[in-house]
Amino acid sequence: MEPQRIWQLYMTLTRVESTFRALKSDLGFRPIRHHGELRTQGHLFISVLACHLLAFIERSLHQQGDSRSWATLHEQLATHQRSTLSLRGEGNLLHQIRISGNPEPVHQEIYRAIDIRDPLPRNRRDLILQT
Repeated sequence: MEPQRIWQLYMTLTRVESTFRALKSDLGFRPIRHHGELRTQGHLFISVLACHLLAFIERSLHQQGDSRSWATLHEQLATHQRSTLSLRGEGNLLHQIRISGNPEPVHQEIYRAIDIRDPLPRNRRDLILQT
C-alpha cells in the first residue's frame, strides 16, 4: 500500500475513535440503562444521528480550511449559553422568556462556517399552570 493511503486510513481510524469518545463522554450516551427494546433502539438511533451530525460539522469546517476537532468545538461553543427566565403572573399564568447570550467572535466564525444563522433566538411563551 502507498504511504499516503496508509496515512489516510490511519487518520480515518483516529477520527472514528474521536467520534466514539465524544459520543460516550461529551454527549453522554454511555452507559445505556434502558430495559425496553424500543428505548434501546431509540437510544441507538439518537447516537447514530449525533455521529452523523458530528461528521457533518467537522467535514463542513474542514472544507472551509478549519481543522478543529469536536473536542475543541465543544469547548469553544460551550460558552454560548441560553437562560430561561420564569415568572408567575396572575391567574396561574407562567411567563417564560429564553434569552441567549451574544455569540463571541469564535462562535460566529463556527456558525458561519456551517451556515447557521441564529442558533439561539429569543423566545417567549405564556403557559397556564394546572392546579
